[in-house]
Amino acid sequence: MTARKTVKKSRRKAFPEGPSVRSLAALSRVYLEALLVRGLSQRTADTRRKDLTLFLEWCHERDLLFPQEIARPILESFQRHLFHYRKRNGAPLTLETQIRTLYSLRGLFGWLVKAGHMSANPASDLDLPKPPPRLPKATMTIEETERVLAVPDLRDPLGIRDRAILELLYATGIRRSELSQLGLWDLTLPGGTLRIRHGKGGRQRIVPVGERAAYYIGLYLDVARPMLSAGDDRGALFVTRTGGPFVPDALSELVRRCLKEAGLSSKGCCHLFRHTMATLMLDGGADVRYVQEMLGHQKLTSTQIYTHVAIGKLQRVHAATHPGARLSAEPKPGAAVPKDAAPTNAPRADGVSCGPHDKRAFDV
Repeated sequence: MTARKTVKKSRRKAFPEGPSVRSLAALSRVYLEALLVRGLSQRTADTRRKDLTLFLEWCHERDLLFPQEIARPILESFQRHLFHYRKRNGAPLTLETQIRTLYSLRGLFGWLVKAGHMSANPASDLDLPKPPPRLPKATMTIEETERVLAVPDLRDPLGIRDRAILELLYATGIRRSELSQLGLWDLTLPGGTLRIRHGKGGRQRIVPVGERAAYYIGLYLDVARPMLSAGDDRGALFVTRTGGPFVPDALSELVRRCLKEAGLSSKGCCHLFRHTMATLMLDGGADVRYVQEMLGHQKLTSTQIYTHVAIGKLQRVHAATHPGARLSAEPKPGAAVPKDAAPTNAPRADGVSCGPHDKRAFDV
């Protein structure tokens, strides 16, 4: 009885060790390695591993150990499981997490078909849930952003470094994971450009830095970084007080502290600068495709959500073009009604009275 329990427990392990027996779990490990060989980032592979682990554990509980045992009804059952799944705190999985997990399964089974382990992809025709488009949670105004940028003390090397980081976040909208992996060789100050080599999905892009951000980064490189870098300098563009490269969580803590000192309670940290940069550029008249290039979005629809936030430009166009947008002569409170003004119960063009108590006056 004890031996049987031990075997059962080992079979439920998501990614078991040992020689490959062409089980679903073993092939999943090969698939994750194939992602890295294709050039996808380690972060993407780790995310896929997390999604597939949830699926593999679910399969092992039902003794579904081989890919040939997985059909579309099985995956539809797993999709319902995702919908009803509750985390340790009792919260359900977000629709984004459910969709991402199903996309990971589609990728796995697509690879299994190409590799000859299956004849058809059971996940290819799954009906994925469609979440409503979400607007960015928060953005800053120009005045709020300037308050945050002014927080670091430029008399301190750490303050110079922090100001350079904030300026770069604001100027380029770079993600924190991308910023943490920047090297000295990625920056070209004479031309004011930055090469982002570790973008989302392994994509690279080159973006302009701008004169102000270039000034503070140059000040950091000339004054602060030589004082902070350790003997074993790995060439990271931004280094911590101990001389090592930043990790993403440390960047979030740095930005969170500056936001708090500036008196802002906005949610978000590094991504708040990303939202702000995109919104202000669109509000200033930038074409959405240029903002897409700045942000490194693969699809234009990912960038278009910011057009719903950049209301300033729409307000200016509305005021300039709509004939009823401006009040030419604002009446003062208590002012007398002009004698030639039409009475409130004046007949309409169709002869119907428009008195204040005539409900037909509100018919449309």
